[in-house]
This record gives sequence, structure tokens and C-alpha cells, in this order.
Amino acid sequence: MFGIEALDLARFQFAFTVAFHIIFPAFSIGLASYLAVLNGLHLFTGKAVYLRVFQFWKKIFAVAFGMGVVSGIVMSYQFGTNWSVFSDKTGPILGPLMAYEVLSAFFLEAGFLGVMLFGREKVGPKLHFFATLMVAVGTLMSATWILSVNSWMQTPVGYAMNADGQFVPEDWWQIVFNPSFPYRLTHMVLAAFLTTALVVGATGAYHLLRDTANKTARLMFSMAMWMIVITAPLQITAGDFHGINTLEHQPAKVMAMEGHYDSHPDGAPLILFGIPNPDEKRVDYAVQIPKLSSLILKHDLNAPLDGLDTIDDDKEPPVTLVFFSFRVMVGLGFAMLALGIWGTVQRFRGRLYVSEWLQRAAIVMGPMGFVAVVAGWITTEVGRQPYTVYGLLTTAESASPLQASAVASSLVAFILVYFAVFGAGTYYILRLMVREPETAQGNLREGPIRTAGITPAPGVAQARQPAE
Repeated sequence: MFGIEALDLARFQFAFTVAFHIIFPAFSIGLASYLAVLNGLHLFTGKAVYLRVFQFWKKIFAVAFGMGVVSGIVMSYQFGTNWSVFSDKTGPILGPLMAYEVLSAFFLEAGFLGVMLFGREKVGPKLHFFATLMVAVGTLMSATWILSVNSWMQTPVGYAMNADGQFVPEDWWQIVFNPSFPYRLTHMVLAAFLTTALVVGATGAYHLLRDTANKTARLMFSMAMWMIVITAPLQITAGDFHGINTLEHQPAKVMAMEGHYDSHPDGAPLILFGIPNPDEKRVDYAVQIPKLSSLILKHDLNAPLDGLDTIDDDKEPPVTLVFFSFRVMVGLGFAMLALGIWGTVQRFRGRLYVSEWLQRAAIVMGPMGFVAVVAGWITTEVGRQPYTVYGLLTTAESASPLQASAVASSLVAFILVYFAVFGAGTYYILRLMVREPETAQGNLREGPIRTAGITPAPGVAQARQPAE
């Protein structure tokens, strides 16, 4: 169809649906933990502001959780329609892992979700906190199983091949806790926490720009800034360990990430910027720091690093896409760190809630966690090509024998439905975020009120304050 093969259409369809799906679990994982913290703080301190923030984000979590479930179900059907060979060959290993995720994680989330959303007045605050905690644990368990599945595809161990060419389990411990699993799980969970902190911080900043005295918005913004400044350096450190692990098990992926077309026997440079040229096997207009890549990856300035010249052309990942997606992810990671440091400086200067430029920067950075997550997914999955099971099963071997027209028709349907349904859901979430947080008790509003960036005179501000 128009010269496009069914394999390419199937790959694009899966990439499209995963890109939509991944943003919702990345948000709901972090938001579930945030809700558990808020609920616990209210239970142990008795402060109403924690409950108000909990109620504000609870509604948003419910919508995001629902969209994540729907997009995940749609995605799973593609294993049977577009990737039936992959499903057949890996089913004895991946099937039980996915079942464990549903039984131990999704059922835990779903079982307590109704209590968390609607049962506070019926079960009491302690049991309600327990239900919220179980939803948070369920989201983390779900991430654990899914990351185990993906990590096994990246670093397959603990398997044997039967007479039908299927991967069958020999050691479940090795399969679940495969060599890349701890690094991927840590990296993804921290990404989820950062993504959520950025969204919470942007929402708090939006309301602070309208009214610096809104204590609910102050709490959101303060907690988000603490989370960012703590989590961002942890994420950068985890990414460094993850990169070293990837170099050991998937060296071609690191070569593509770094843009190393040639081997460097006496220390490889770190290419900051450039334009990969696959035809000429070089990076044009490269801005690089000599030997820094060797220092980062092997902790030795003069350590040799192999390049893509050691890899057969048909085994190379698509360098350009991996090269740029990796830099988007890393660049945003350092931008998050800068935002966290800026917030900490303003906090100690006593200007956290009145620094308009910081709040505007937080709003700009609000969606950047999602961008970084998608860029990281592209780096991970495209960098694995041409394999679905690394080094063992290629993507071309995994596809179903379908006509291009059949895949194209379903792809068009997915695009239309996804943009309609999830576009509407995202719009509704944004409407919930910009809605004024509840401030039921006047004595929780403190400090001068600022509207449109103007701070009124003390007498005017005092006149606007509700009686305590």
C-alpha cells in the first residue's frame, strides 16, 4: 500500500498506541503514591489542607487511571493481531508474567479503587488510608511486572527453546530478575515520580500566579519542588548505572545513543550535538568533548569503546532516531534538576510562593515529564532494533502474515478514535487542573493576594482577607 509494507505499518501502529498508553501509567504510578502520602499526612496531622489537596487530585487520578486501562487493553490485542508469531514464540514466558501482573497488581488496584474514590465516609479515615495505600502499591507492582516483561525481552535469560521454536522457562528467578530489570524498574519509577511532581508543580504554580495566598496551591507547589530536587539527581544517577548496564548487554544501542559510528581505541568523545549521517557513517556538525564518553561509560578517560563499524549494517538500530531521542531525554532530565535547584534557592530566600518566573518555568516544565518518558521509551525500544527479543528474535520474524491494507485500515481507526477519546479525556483532566482548589476555611488563606502579577497595597490586601 503506497509502497509501505505491513511490517512498517504494524510497527507504527504499536508505537502510536504505546506512546499514548505510556503517559497514563507514568502519571498514575506517581499520582497514586502522592495520594497515599497526602492521605497519610492528613490522618496523622489532622490538617484539612492535606485532605483538600487529596480530593483535588483524586478526581484527576480516576480519569487518568481509566484512560490508562483502556489504552492498555487496546494495545494488548495487537499482540494477537499484528504480532501473532511473537506471541506464539514468547507466550510460555511472557504470558505467565502478564497474568501475574493482572492477578497481583491490577486486581489489587481495582479492588481498592472504589473504596479510595467513594468510600471515605463509609469506611472511616484509617481504612480509607489503607485502601489508598493499596492502590499505590498496586500501581508499583504493576510497573514491576511490566518492566520485568520488557527487560526480559531486552536481556533474555533463564529460557530454553523447545521443538516448536518457542521460548520456554527454565529458571523463573532469572527470567523475572533478569540483568537489566533492576535498572529499568528504578529508572521508570523515578520517571513516574518526576512526571507527577512536574504536573503537580505546574498546577500549583498556575494557581499561585492567580493568588499567592491559596494555601492549597502552596502545598502542591512546595511538595512538588521538594520531590523534583530530590528525585532529579537520583534519576540522573540511575540513568548512569542503566547506561553502563546497557553497554554490557546491548552495546549497539549505546553506540547509536552516543553516535559512535567509529571505534575509539584510546578514549571516545561525548558528542553533545550533531546530525547523524547514516549514509556516510558519521555525525555531521558534531560538538563534542574528547574522551568524556569513555569516562562516563567506563570511568576511564582512555578506555576503548567499540563503534558501529563493528556491527553488521543489518544489525544496526536506527541511529538518527535513537541519537536525538536520547538527547531529548537527557536534556530534559538536567532541566528538571535545574528547576529543582532553582526552587530550593527560592525556598531558602523566602520567595518560593511569590517568584513569578519560577512559577512560569514550572508551568512550562509541567508536560516535560511526559515528553521525557516517551523519548526514553523511543531510545529503549528503537535502540533494541532489529530485534523483539534481543539477539534472538527479529521484528520481521515476529510479525503476523497480514496484508498492508488490513493493518492500514486499523491504524487509521486507532488514530481517529485515540485522538477523539483520549483528546477529550486529556482536555477534561486539564479542566480539572485549572479549576480553583477548594479553600473552604478562610483562616487557611494567608499572605497578600496577587492578581495578574500585581500585589495590592497592605491596606487593600487586608481588606480582602476573610475574617479569621
